Amino acid sequence: MSKHRLPSATESTARLHQLKLVAAARVSAARATSRQQVTDIVRVTVDDEVDTTTFKAIVADVAPDDLR
Repeated sequence: MSKHRLPSATESTARLHQLKLVAAARVSAARATSRQQVTDIVRVTVDDEVDTTTFKAIVADVAPDDLR
């Protein structure tokens, strides 16, 4: 993709899905025991690629049930 071209909606959706899957795998592998650990893992994973609302949604989606 050219640096000057905006990503298509499909590319953006695919990238968001990829980030969510990677974050979920990392949270699971780390066996996070606190909401803060989940948040830190997601923060490192998404690395400023998403806005705050999307970041919070990913954290909520990948957090284990007992940490929601």
